[in-house]
Amino acid sequence: MLNKDNEHLFQAALNHTNVGLVITDPSLEGHPIIYVNQGFTKLTGYDATEVIGENCRFLQGETTDQHATQAIRQAIQNKDSVTVQIYNYTKEGQGFWNELTIDPMWVKENGQDRLYFIGIQKDVTELKEKERLLQAALNEMEDLSTPIVPISHNLAVLPLIGSITQSRLEQLTSNISNYLTKSKDDYLILDLSGLFEVDTYVAASLLKLHDLTQIIGTQLVLTGIRPELAIKTLDFGDHLKGLKTYLTVKDAVQALKA
Repeated sequence: MLNKDNEHLFQAALNHTNVGLVITDPSLEGHPIIYVNQGFTKLTGYDATEVIGENCRFLQGETTDQHATQAIRQAIQNKDSVTVQIYNYTKEGQGFWNELTIDPMWVKENGQDRLYFIGIQKDVTELKEKERLLQAALNEMEDLSTPIVPISHNLAVLPLIGSITQSRLEQLTSNISNYLTKSKDDYLILDLSGLFEVDTYVAASLLKLHDLTQIIGTQLVLTGIRPELAIKTLDFGDHLKGLKTYLTVKDAVQALKA
């Protein structure tokens, strides 16, 4: 246990860490900061003398997510711990992603428990940028994996490869809607031979796409239906009665052009 003779070690340890550390006192008006370490000053550009006595809200700005700030307020109100990723700003106005963890700390003072809050701050801007670039690459791959190929003035083909997820269904719906609104094709051939897995979700997704194309005025045509998918679509038979199906894309193209 640290004593008064080596309290300097404790102080040096707090300042040595690369993360920012803040202690606030909710018993004082405005719930101000009463301590910051050197990690905080390096992260934000503010000196301790500039922030002691201030509420941590000065780090927030126009693009700070209100859901994150609400989560912080709720945790403080309930005296709970919380971890959020919140967009903050340095003294120079430079934005950064702050992974903030807030914990209540009860300290025995004069025989009574007194509440403080400790905030640990970590700059995760580089990680968030990598996540953004990865998502952008995945979105681009998603677009490349679902190309709508025009065959003639009134006919297009969309080969489905891989699996259908909620996000992919949303992407498909958007792509199909945008394409058909402009092209006004009579037929859209949806080839299912490249799907990895077929389940009831896929069948329900086909029903949604069928409804979408009907609204636009295009007839959806299915090719490459494997037996397991045919079985899964039995529950939707009434809805899909008017849907044309062919064994292959070649068969569908030849029949529709005839």
